[in-house]
Amino acid sequence: MADWEPARSDDLITCVHGLHYVGDQLGAIVRAAGRLAPDGRFAAHFDPESVRHRDGSSAARPVLAALRTAGFGCRARRHLLELDGGRAVRLPFACLGADPAAGPNCTGQSVVGSYYRAAPAV
Repeated sequence: MADWEPARSDDLITCVHGLHYVGDQLGAIVRAAGRLAPDGRFAAHFDPESVRHRDGSSAARPVLAALRTAGFGCRARRHLLELDGGRAVRLPFACLGADPAAGPNCTGQSVVGSYYRAAPAV
């Protein structure tokens, strides 16, 4: 599914409680931003605590800062990530892999933890 390339852009992309089951959450977010039409909208539940550094510590702060810099709106209390207008997004992180046994997140459900290292933004 990660390699799927639709023939046209999308007006609306949503992901309700789904990103926390994806190994490369940031990659999925970047691909969604690039698929949006110029006046399209992306909205997804996103728990930044499921994004980790190589050593297992939280990468939430730098990830949220990078997403905001890229134009995303982040509503922390609602765990909601939003973007208006499609665009190419580059985030300064490289995916190292995922842990399918990361434990519960903000929903109380067992989720996948995504691991990243810092990488230069291109």
